[in-house]
Amino acid sequence: MLRRLCLLATLASGLLAGCDMLGIDSPERIAAIKEADGKAVGGACRHAGRAIEDCYALNRKVEKAAIFAGWREMNDYMRENKIEPVTPQLTSAPAAVVARSDVAAPSHDEVQRAPKAPPPKAAKEAKARDS
Repeated sequence: MLRRLCLLATLASGLLAGCDMLGIDSPERIAAIKEADGKAVGGACRHAGRAIEDCYALNRKVEKAAIFAGWREMNDYMRENKIEPVTPQLTSAPAAVVARSDVAAPSHDEVQRAPKAPPPKAAKEAKARDS
């Protein structure tokens, strides 16, 4: 009887130890992952030479406290080791940076001459006629 009880306890502990392999994350683990992600985002922003406010604006879903912690850690590291920021070189402008002061807006005449798209209802009717 004692043997069966020891065997059952051993099997149960083995099964319970595998709970992490099921993909069930604890709230503490999820919070630690979010904190690490926020620190990584903040550190990357600082290394890219972005202001902390810009980093907040570009990463709205990440916790601000975690972004700041990562930004501050990277700032201290860069100062200690005399590392210069790396300027980001985007191939296309992000949607958040639409209005810039050095880019001229199209004139009223250019906007008037631009071809207009047909209304959705007219487009559907034209497509139905072509079919």
